[in-house]
Amino acid sequence: MQKKMGEAVARVARKVNDTVENKTDSLDLANCKLMTFPVGIYKAMRSVTEGIHRISLANNELKSLTSRFVTTFSQLRELNLAGNYLHRLPEEVTSLLHLRAINLSRNRFRRFPEPLATVATLETIDLEENEIAEVPVEKLASMASLRSLNLRANPVGPEVRLLVRPLVPFDLLLSPEEPVPKA
Repeated sequence: MQKKMGEAVARVARKVNDTVENKTDSLDLANCKLMTFPVGIYKAMRSVTEGIHRISLANNELKSLTSRFVTTFSQLRELNLAGNYLHRLPEEVTSLLHLRAINLSRNRFRRFPEPLATVATLETIDLEENEIAEVPVEKLASMASLRSLNLRANPVGPEVRLLVRPLVPFDLLLSPEEPVPKA
């Protein structure tokens, strides 16, 4: 067990060092069995956080995201958090002024993460395979940059199914077993 943990820590450290040394704009910590975002990474990446535009924390065991994570990586354009145990996002997500795409599929959201509705730059929101029944229809309809909202495999209510073009300017993806009413 400890050997596996040591290997996982070493893998995370290698990935962080690669990002810092090569000054890439991406940090890929997918499939690292992370239960929290390691605090040591903030210090290790201090010199390059402003240049990080893409982070993948997909397929880990994250239960929450901290406000420190969001404020540290304030220049994010893409954030992949698919396949975790998240059920809410910190309010600070509203400060991600460059965020264009967020993948929250295969998590534990029961409601639409409301802070996302105020991120003006968001173009793509993927919430497939969650437990979302309620969606802030009016707020979403006013998101000028939103191009695609994936709510497949969610128990969304009938009011969401009424969100058809031309009412909303984005593609709404729902599970096929429940047909979307014709406009």
